[in-house]
Amino acid sequence: MDSDNLHLEVSYLGSSGIVLSTEQKTALQVSLASVKQKNNFRKIFFWGKILGFKDDYFVIQGVTDDFLKNRKTLYSLNCMEWSNLTIEVTEKLMETASKVRGRFRGDPAHEYEIVEIVSKDGEPTEETHQIKEEERLACVIQMIDSEAAVVPRGAYKLTPDGNVLLNNNYKGHELADASKLGSYFHFFPPENMHEKTLLAKASHDKAIDFLPPIEEDIPRGCWSVQAEHSNNLVTLRSLWWPGLVAFNVINQPKFGYVYVGLGEKNQDLPFML
Repeated sequence: MDSDNLHLEVSYLGSSGIVLSTEQKTALQVSLASVKQKNNFRKIFFWGKILGFKDDYFVIQGVTDDFLKNRKTLYSLNCMEWSNLTIEVTEKLMETASKVRGRFRGDPAHEYEIVEIVSKDGEPTEETHQIKEEERLACVIQMIDSEAAVVPRGAYKLTPDGNVLLNNNYKGHELADASKLGSYFHFFPPENMHEKTLLAKASHDKAIDFLPPIEEDIPRGCWSVQAEHSNNLVTLRSLWWPGLVAFNVINQPKFGYVYVGLGEKNQDLPFML
């Protein structure tokens, strides 16, 4: 969600239960201007909020030359003071984070302890793993980005030098197209970017069809699409990640997504469909 138009774009998602208080919106408007200048960001996106027992984590992402790669993630507990989330998310760290259950505490220094029973030489043995909440936060944000961050087809373009930028020629979708899953892409750097998406159809446009479409996600039905005629827009909800909502305004270049939730994946989804 573009922070430059935060007041307007948050209003698009009010019917989905996503709201920010007047105080929060004012604090974000003031603090993000400073963050943008300090970090030389070209643009800042309000990523969302992960709810905690003690405090909530407000999350933003800043971009410079490329809107997709090398996004810088920052978080705050009060919408005013921001910390860089510079933790390297390794495969091992991701595996440990996926084993943590329960809500976030709202304390970046909190340390979780995970005890597992494993077999060594045929004998059951306890293994203990520790992970800080800040590390868990980095992992969860990356998981949500890779599985649920979505943008409309054509909203971004791939330049000849390999950068991903906003497409100034994008004018929005008609209602019929905006209501189709095939009109939306995952907004996360995929492996084998060209091979996975460009070989599917010879008619694909290399400049805009460079990301995987969400219509191929498994299981079928993991996305909910709804047309809101009163607001002239279409919303998408991830059933894997309850709280992730994207919007696409009909016939206008206005779109975005935001996550407001507990930071927990719905592992029961395959049994619910």
